[in-house]
Amino acid sequence: MTARNIDEVVDGLAAIVRDAYMAADRAGYFAALYRQVTVEVRTAIHNGLFDDGARMDRFDTLFGNRYFDAHDAWLRDRGGPRCWRTAFETLSDPGTIIVQHLVLGVNAHINLDLAIAAADTCPGADIHTLRRDFLLINDILARVVLAVQKAVDEVSPYLWLLDRFGGRTDERVLDFSIRRARQEAWHNAVLLAGQSGAERETTIELLDVRTAVLARLIARPESLLRAAVELIRSAERTDVPSVITRLDHALDRMTTSPGDAPAPGFGPS
Repeated sequence: MTARNIDEVVDGLAAIVRDAYMAADRAGYFAALYRQVTVEVRTAIHNGLFDDGARMDRFDTLFGNRYFDAHDAWLRDRGGPRCWRTAFETLSDPGTIIVQHLVLGVNAHINLDLAIAAADTCPGADIHTLRRDFLLINDILARVVLAVQKAVDEVSPYLWLLDRFGGRTDERVLDFSIRRARQEAWHNAVLLAGQSGAERETTIELLDVRTAVLARLIARPESLLRAAVELIRSAERTDVPSVITRLDHALDRMTTSPGDAPAPGFGPS
């Protein structure tokens, strides 16, 4: 699919979440996280948070279409960028855990797609006018990631082992490293905004290769971290639709009492 505005990005993500829920497909994990971020960005646009709401709508639409293109390419012929192929092929690996699927999506979408979408939104010297709005997204991400982290903790009770063996890997990847990745994405966006033709394609290719290397490290950790992942998996909830529901309602659960929170298994909204 190709979205024409942020409303269609939200609708497209909701459709992927619904399809994943029905098919017990772990693709719904990242899609649920991404849907909530996009809803929050849309709300911020409507509330006048950004310097240029219309521009942010275009930016988010270009960004969303990068994900839709990768998702469609994978379903069509197992194609698409290298980093996204690793994320999607890992969905069928029974040895992986929930947080790995979330991080693989975050890795591909920020370390590759974000810079491209920003440069396409504001090519040339205009890229510098986007900086403040670009950085404001960090606050939205922090709120959503906190809610999703709490939801993951509920269905993955041994996730704390990543703190012990991975140097707080889960928090760093789902929070602080997102900020660092966005900072690097901004520098890459400035670079891409000043390029065209073959030079630009070469830069994008290099970004994809680098991001794919990170994806492989996330998908197949080594040593003690691999042992921690195996222990986490042994206690993690395996009911994929239930996990999707919790992730997709993570923000709702942050703002309602436990008795009012959506129950697992009712399906995404």
